Amino acid sequence: MTQTRSVPRALFGKVVSNKMQKTVVVEVIRIERHSLYGKVLRRKTKMKAHDEQSQCKVGDQVKLVYSRPISKSKSWRIAEVCGKEAAT
Repeated sequence: MTQTRSVPRALFGKVVSNKMQKTVVVEVIRIERHSLYGKVLRRKTKMKAHDEQSQCKVGDQVKLVYSRPISKSKSWRIAEVCGKEAAT
C-alpha cells in the first residue's frame, strides 16, 4: 500500500493589516450563489496568517496555505506574494 500526500489547501487573498509581528490579516473573497434566490453573493473572510520574514505590505495579493495551528488564531501561513502593491 502506497501513501500519497494530499495537496495542501490554498487560498488567495489581499493583505489588509500588517501591524503585528510575523502576522498579517488577509481578506479572502469567495463568490457563491444564494441557494434559494440564485443571486451571486460576495463573501469576505478575514484570517490571520504567519509571515516569517514580515515581507507583506498592505494591499499585496498573497497565497495562503493551511498548516498546523501556530497560535490560537493562526492556522495559515504565507506561501508566496503574488502581487505587490504599487508604490504611490
